[in-house]
Amino acid sequence: MQQQSNIHHIKSISQLARELRLPKPLHPLIALVDYNNALAEMFPKGQKISLDFYKISFKPTFKGQTKYGQGYYDFEEGGLAFLKPKQIVYSPEDMESYEGFTLYFHADFIRNYPLGTTINQYGFFSYSVSEALFLSAKEKEIIANLYASITIELNNNIDHFSQDVLVSQIELLLNYSNRFYNRQFITRKAVNHEIITSLDKLLISYFEKENSLRNGLPSVKYISTQLKLSQRYLSDMLRSLTGLNAQQYIQNVMIEKAKERLSTTDLSVSEIAYELGFEHPQSFSKLFKTKTQLSPLKYRQSYN
Repeated sequence: MQQQSNIHHIKSISQLARELRLPKPLHPLIALVDYNNALAEMFPKGQKISLDFYKISFKPTFKGQTKYGQGYYDFEEGGLAFLKPKQIVYSPEDMESYEGFTLYFHADFIRNYPLGTTINQYGFFSYSVSEALFLSAKEKEIIANLYASITIELNNNIDHFSQDVLVSQIELLLNYSNRFYNRQFITRKAVNHEIITSLDKLLISYFEKENSLRNGLPSVKYISTQLKLSQRYLSDMLRSLTGLNAQQYIQNVMIEKAKERLSTTDLSVSEIAYELGFEHPQSFSKLFKTKTQLSPLKYRQSYN
């Protein structure tokens, strides 16, 4: 309970505006904050903050680091950072970190729209700090124009179409972010291939050291923790570069290890299944056949 009390909980966008000494938001469920106009020193340095709403921060240019989660987001080249409700964000340790624009919107604002359901498909809300979206000059211009359009709409008199327009603008912002993340996976191929190499080494080591025999099948959570990546980012990166999500990639490496054991040892299928971390040999046999179109025994016979 003591740990929970150290988190400053902000329940509404109106409360956030008051604490930043900003005018009352024109709409209680959505606001776009220009941090040049906010008195963010109201928050103690390093304060843990929990928001009950979504947050999309856009920093066109920035020199410094902003902490949230357990790491630091280097905004030196500018970019976008995403937070979903209940995630922990830390107030920066220096006032220069308050820069750029942040869009806040409550889940209730989009609840009666398709976006209320599909927003969970935008995986970058689950990415960690080191996986933020870095933008090219052209991409920054597109995002800046979107933020400007949202600002104009928020400053218009609210009518029956205001919410429809704003939800459409949020969805457009998220779709562009999806596109730019996909570009980032491609343009950072060298870095990402290093991650895949580390992943391969980790999985090979896991099976060779019989970790699977002791601890069961390697989970996506275990692998992503070892690689210091969020589970969602790892899956999205792998899907972009290999066409497989993290679970499928792990299974493929495991099947290759099973093929090796079937073709080079006299171990029974059950022994190999237990060695790989399966509780039930039938589950191993079913997965193996799904992946190879052959049962483990049929595969072994093809080598004899």
